Amino acid sequence: MDVNPHDLDDDALKREMEQALDGISPDTLSGSTPHESGNPHTGERGRIRGRIVGVRDHDVFVDYGGKAEGFIALDEFEPENPPQVGQVFEFIPHGFDRDSGQMRLSLRETRTEADWDSIRVGDTIEAKVTGTNIGGLELSIHGVRAFMPKSQVDVERHEDFHGFVGRRLECEITEINRRGRNVLVSRRRVLERRLEEAREQIKGELAEGEQRHGVVKRIVDFGAFVDIGGIEGLLHVSDMSYARLSHPRDMVKVGDEVDVQILKLDLKRNRISLGLKQLAPDPWNLVEANYRAGATIEGRVTRLMEFGAFVELEPGIEGLIPISELSWTQRVKHPKDIVSPGDHVRVSVLAVDAERRRISLSLRAMSEDPWQGAEERYAVDSVVKGAVTRIAPFGAFIQLEEGIEGLAHISELSHQRVNQVGDVVKIGDVVECRVIDVKLDQRRISLSLKVAPDQHGPTDQLPEPMPQRKDRKRPLRGGLSW
Repeated sequence: MDVNPHDLDDDALKREMEQALDGISPDTLSGSTPHESGNPHTGERGRIRGRIVGVRDHDVFVDYGGKAEGFIALDEFEPENPPQVGQVFEFIPHGFDRDSGQMRLSLRETRTEADWDSIRVGDTIEAKVTGTNIGGLELSIHGVRAFMPKSQVDVERHEDFHGFVGRRLECEITEINRRGRNVLVSRRRVLERRLEEAREQIKGELAEGEQRHGVVKRIVDFGAFVDIGGIEGLLHVSDMSYARLSHPRDMVKVGDEVDVQILKLDLKRNRISLGLKQLAPDPWNLVEANYRAGATIEGRVTRLMEFGAFVELEPGIEGLIPISELSWTQRVKHPKDIVSPGDHVRVSVLAVDAERRRISLSLRAMSEDPWQGAEERYAVDSVVKGAVTRIAPFGAFIQLEEGIEGLAHISELSHQRVNQVGDVVKIGDVVECRVIDVKLDQRRISLSLKVAPDQHGPTDQLPEPMPQRKDRKRPLRGGLSW
């Protein structure tokens, strides 16, 4: 009876072959000994040993005894370790190919089965990254497929994982599901153990005041965290530069290599304070020599406060212009009325206190003081003109010239009794007044609107006298009167 080989069941044929060949080597079947044929022995049940005899296109041909020959796909070999003629391996047969009649062999399954038996949870192994997916990395442990979640790839956060493909990573086996053929691994655990070992080692080597080389790892609003050899320290923004910084990013960025000084160690709480500016000369050491009282200098306005404006004279050196030193002529309610951040100004040095790191500056000193010579210009009893600028319950302020105001007390507004200042003058009125007193040290001039009528006009130009209140007689009770 003719049998069509295409009707044969490969799996059934394989099982029958295994039962028939159980315990019989290919050497016996071929009528020769291993020594005579040069072919290797048959291995474990279901496996055969063979020698590579050639490589053609995408197939590797194997002689496994006698005149029998099989083939295996070339991609089952590692690209960095291609098959060589003469090499001997153990293979698992997969039946005969219907077209060529040669036996299909597998090398990967042989290695996989051996590796499944050798791996254990907790083992540290080397795995090759073969690809990525939405959850993490796909790896191969000598043929065993493994998976590494994104959170276990590194101690640092990564947005793109394609750079890991093709790399060999040292990782720890965290979970094995032999039935489901799943292996979970973690590289993070290996790195954390190494970091902890490095931390413990470096802790005993650190000392306050010494200099260390580090790498900026993280930046926050109040500073930057710097790795100084496996352990991180905080570089506070105030210790980055002698100049004033609005944010740590103005000085450093992630990945920068910096030399820092250890300012304070608290190993029990794992806290290390670092300094960057401490490695540079302190500009305040030379401030008394460079900035003397009375000197004129230029600077840039950096900050405005209600009490004055801060001016940067050089990196790390700031002086303060008190609000009272901003202008001779303007009544300043806030420094923004005169200057703005970023303005370049020319100022005079009033005082230097290097110990307290303070320099007092003056902007108004750069112009002439309008009160200089005021005692001669506004002699007592002289009559002057001015405009009413402000009204208060106790009197009216009158500007005599830019930068000089005098006060006419309510009692000096009229020869008559005045109940309210607004009854006599209004803001903006131009009035004649007489100088009563001048006090230059207090920058005060007292004025009076009571100008003598024989010198400055008839009496009808003076304010109308206030009407006198007449006393009203109250009738006696009972209608009687005296």
